[in-house]
Amino acid sequence: MERVTGIGGIFFKASDPEKLKAWYRDHLGLPVDETGNVMFATKDDPGPGLVWSPFAADTTYFEPSKAPFMLNFRVKNLRAMLDQLRLAGAVVDEKVQEEPYGNFGWATDPEGNRFELWEPLPG
Repeated sequence: MERVTGIGGIFFKASDPEKLKAWYRDHLGLPVDETGNVMFATKDDPGPGLVWSPFAADTTYFEPSKAPFMLNFRVKNLRAMLDQLRLAGAVVDEKVQEEPYGNFGWATDPEGNRFELWEPLPG
């Protein structure tokens, strides 16, 4: 059975993402990088860490979910996890996105919340 290996990211909608990122940087010391994200190191994973990222309030990236947030879960084998979810009757996007830093897939939980699955590339 495939299992989630950790949280890869926390994404949420904001009315002014740039202003909010600056506020968190200035008042909480979050290290906002050049992409506008914050990367938190994880103890047991030498990979890129956990991503904290505000999105524009009108983003469609979380659709079809109406929730103002989306969680990203790390997995070891994305395609096996997506197949497992399909067999369980979950709504799973057909699209798999391959990026230089890993592969991504999406599904929806029984309450309609979209979540992202991320298989980081080795190294």
